[in-house]
Amino acid sequence: MGQSRRKTKKTHVKKGDMVMLTKAITASKGSRSRERGYVGKVLRVFPEKGRVIVEGVNLRIRHTRPNQVYPQGGRVQREMSIHISNVQPIDSNGEATRIGRKWIEDTETGRGEWIRYAKSTQEEL
Repeated sequence: MGQSRRKTKKTHVKKGDMVMLTKAITASKGSRSRERGYVGKVLRVFPEKGRVIVEGVNLRIRHTRPNQVYPQGGRVQREMSIHISNVQPIDSNGEATRIGRKWIEDTETGRGEWIRYAKSTQEEL
């Protein structure tokens, strides 16, 4: 029997994780750049593209037509995606860490699950 192939790649971050930038993100005209070490929350993950949207990072101005949310239309500032390799999750100490996975088995039910843990502190994320 052959091995099954995953359709989407595994990522080291999930929606809702607090992450730290490992590279500075340069800003476009009219928005602020974010330096290395900025901490923000992951809003969305695109595993097939290898990109994430982090709160307050890579702000760009988009021109929108009038709609229900913006009746006047106009210029709206939005977070755009950055490459997933530019962020690392933070541990309880507030430092960037690498992620490991380990199989934890429940002795009562006999079922197990994969959990993510911080390699620096060995604690579960």
